[in-house]
Order: sequence, then structure tokens, then C-alpha cells
Amino acid sequence: MATVNIRRDISDPFYRYKMEKLQSKIEGKGNGIKTVIVNLNSVAQSLSRPPAYVIKYFGFELGAQANAKPTDDRWIINGAHDANKLQDYLDGFITKFVLCKKCKNPETDVIIKDETITLDCKACGQRCTADPRLKLSTFIVRNQPKPGKKEKKDKKARREAKKERQNNGEDVSPADSNGSENGEEENGDEALEAGSDDELVRQAKNLQLEEEIKDDDWAVDVSEEAVKARAKDLPDDLKRAVVIEDADADEVDGPSSYEQLGQWIIETAEELGSVTKVSDVDIYKKAKDFGIETKHKTLAVLAQSIFDEKIAKQIEARAPLLKKMITSDRHEKAFLGGTERFVGQDHPDLIPQIPAILLAYYQHDLVSEETLKAWGAKASKKYVDMSISKKIRKSAQPFLEWLETAESEDESDEDSE
Repeated sequence: MATVNIRRDISDPFYRYKMEKLQSKIEGKGNGIKTVIVNLNSVAQSLSRPPAYVIKYFGFELGAQANAKPTDDRWIINGAHDANKLQDYLDGFITKFVLCKKCKNPETDVIIKDETITLDCKACGQRCTADPRLKLSTFIVRNQPKPGKKEKKDKKARREAKKERQNNGEDVSPADSNGSENGEEENGDEALEAGSDDELVRQAKNLQLEEEIKDDDWAVDVSEEAVKARAKDLPDDLKRAVVIEDADADEVDGPSSYEQLGQWIIETAEELGSVTKVSDVDIYKKAKDFGIETKHKTLAVLAQSIFDEKIAKQIEARAPLLKKMITSDRHEKAFLGGTERFVGQDHPDLIPQIPAILLAYYQHDLVSEETLKAWGAKASKKYVDMSISKKIRKSAQPFLEWLETAESEDESDEDSE
């Protein structure tokens, strides 16, 4: 069977890391049509990943149901999907969940601890984390493989050997007293002795990080005098154009960096003739100039200013910028809040498009499933009037019901297998 380089951007025929080229077969017809990936086990083995990870990644990317626990090794995705298209999606999986972010080598092991997925590179020793906001990350954390019989047998043998040495009066080293080898705990983290050089270094780094956080909190002058000075340049209608979540009390009567960013985007769009012509790079640079590129409030501004009436079709193009700037649940909530303001108050004729907008957010990993469900469960007057908030959530019901159905079908498939 034909093979390809695991990194297909490398054309060197002597590249040592190879895998079989994906082979698929389309079966059925009509609503029952499905795609069977014939050699998924072999491909996944070359990547040192469970085939369930790969098939679920395809399902999430294609928006289709995929069986993660087949009893007959038939890995199936609903719908008809070309093998070359799947191979392109596989490149994305490899980049996000296989390659080391430092040396780009596929020799990584997956370590899951405290709901964090770490890729441990055996080639360069680098440890990097997978993006926790990706839907597959949630699946991996929730479906950790159980320890195999061999692993359990090895642990039991080590305990018995340690006990025998103790009974013979032999000295048991600190490494052995933890019940693990090489002085490491079972969770894979190296034990640091209190007062050791490593521990002191770690404490110093923590102190340095705390100081950086404190410095960042006070990076912008929010004194009354500074606020009043900025207020002189604020247009009267700016607050009506851009509404900021959780505005600080000392910003209510004056302009803020967030409002100035929103104003800049609106004015630039008018100059260029369309908001779609305002580039992601320029938007990010301007946010950075204001010192708010990492702030959650910035996402409320962007949701209100970087789209027009064709928002549902424009989300894909803006996804790279938004992914870079949405880094927490708080950012996701602010982004949804800004969307409520944009659709519910500025463009009420777009309310029927809410399901399509939310689906695009979900499919491009901008807002997590958990945040969407929490948002849909309760109306809020934080961004818009309560009546508008209720109307938006009522319009969102088809998408929210689909979200519940998709999850329940995944769980029922897994329970039945």
C-alpha cells in the first residue's frame, strides 16, 4: 500500500517518518450513506495515537457523526467523504495532536493530567500542551485509556520487589519509596525536595510571574485625570456604537481603549468601503497598540465591529484572528455577549440567523460546547434588554437542541458498544 510522509510539507523521499495513505470506501445511499476508513488502524499506529482520536477528529471537523468504539474495526463517518479530503484533515490532526511544537518531530507521547493534554517529545525533550478549547481535546480528556494488564503487572512486580528488599534488610532509596523508578512519581512528575535548588528556581519563577501580572494590571493609566483627558476626544455616539462588558466605574464617563479600538475599526471600514477589507493583522496590531490584545472585553468589541449583515459567512475568514484572541471561558462569554449586542440591537433582522452564527462559532472552535449550553440556558440583560436576550435565545433553540442531540448520540453510541 502507498505510503506518504507523516509531515506532507516535507518532500524528502528519505524522510524516516511515514504512514499509509488513507484509504476510504463509501457505502450505502441516501440518508444511510457512510464512509468507511479501511486502514485507520495502521495509520493511527504510525502516529502512535488511538484510532478513536483520529475518527472523532474527522467527525468534529466535518460536522458528522463518527463511531469511536467499533466492535469490528470498521471506522465509519456518516456521509460521503473523499479520501484526499480526509488526508488533508489528517494533516490538521497531526499538527495539533502529534507534532512537537518545537522540533516538529512526531515522536511524542500523550500525557493527560488535571485535564491538560501534554505532548512529551522523545526527540528533543520539549513538553508542549494541546489547545484545550478544541472539541477533540475534551474527548481525549473524557476518554482516557485504561491501564493495560501489562502496566498493572509491572507496577505489582515493582511493589513486590521493593517489599522483598525491605524484608532482606536492604536499603530502599528515596526513589523506591515512591513506588516508582528513576526517582519519579507515578504521575510522571519529578519530585522536588523542599529547599532544593530546583524548588528555589521554581519559586523564583512563580514570584517573577506574579510581578509580571501585577505590572500588566497597572499598565494603563486609569486615574481620574487620565480618563477625563481621553474623554475630550470621544465622539458622542461612540458608546452607542460599541458597548463594553463590565465597564469599569472610572471609564463610564470617558473613553476607554476598548471604545477607541471599536471606533478605529468602524472608521477604517468606512474608509475602505467594507469591514471585510479591514485586515486581521491590522486589527490585532491596533489592539496591541492599545494594550488590550489579551483582554476578554476586547472580544465584545470585535463581535460588534468586525462583521456586517453577512456575518454567518464571514466567521470562517475571521476564525484565525479570533482563535488567537479567545483564550478562556471569560473571553468566549464576552464574545457571545458582543454578538448579542450586534445581532439583537444593531441588526435585529439577523436574529433568525442566530443558529447559523452559533454553529459557525462551534465548528471553528471559537466557543466551547459548555459555554454555549450555559449561555443558552439563561437569558441575561448584561448586554441587551431582557426581552431581546430572550428573543435571541428562542431563535437559538434549534442549534441548542442539535447540540444536545449530537452529544447524546455520541454517548449512546459509546454505551452500546
